[in-house]
Amino acid sequence: MQQIQLTKKPKNVTIIEGFPGFGLVGTITTEYLLQHLKCELIGTFWIEDMPATVVVHDNELVPPVGLYYNQEYNLVIIHAITGTMGVEWAIAEYIDEVAKQLTAKEIITIEGVGAPGEAPESQAYVYTVNKKKLESFKKLGVNVLKEGIIIGVTSALLLKTKIDTIALFADTHSKLPDSKAAAKIIEVLDKYIGLKVDPKPLVQTAERFEKKLQELMEKSKVVTEEAKEKQMNYVG
Repeated sequence: MQQIQLTKKPKNVTIIEGFPGFGLVGTITTEYLLQHLKCELIGTFWIEDMPATVVVHDNELVPPVGLYYNQEYNLVIIHAITGTMGVEWAIAEYIDEVAKQLTAKEIITIEGVGAPGEAPESQAYVYTVNKKKLESFKKLGVNVLKEGIIIGVTSALLLKTKIDTIALFADTHSKLPDSKAAAKIIEVLDKYIGLKVDPKPLVQTAERFEKKLQELMEKSKVVTEEAKEKQMNYVG
């Protein structure tokens, strides 16, 4: 594993990470936090086996995985825009190493979970072995995840790191970006951390980012298809 270079090393932080998973809930949630909290980029990392993906926003490159620091709430937000299939264990090692360097008090990992049918409101679920923190989330009205299969970076983190890890899930009814599920996670984080953020614009913000992600996915699909067509023409 490459050594992680951080421009700042705040201590006793809370780490919130969101990678593109089911419904892109983790990515939408961390994007919202970056848009509404004063954050600065303090580091990046990538793995050679990860898809080569970068976004240009406001004439600046957005790294595939960025580490951002918010001083007011002592948060480190790990925001990712690239897939993780096949590199989940390596990413968990990177996050665990960051947590050790910053003496993180907890890691909050965010995922979407598939739910059948339609529901008027997305539900939030929590899993953690820390009984005290579990009770805190129960008081906030968050359902305890008692049965289920966890995959991806979240599962690797739960198995690999010894730092308190809280897995937050929101049920989503579509494989497309799910703004309602992300908004539910944001509401839970707002209550748990005490961000004092007005909850009214959360859904609207998430919906705007949802459209942006859908456009990015569509463009990525077109580029991939064009690349395959060119390759077939070359081979032929």
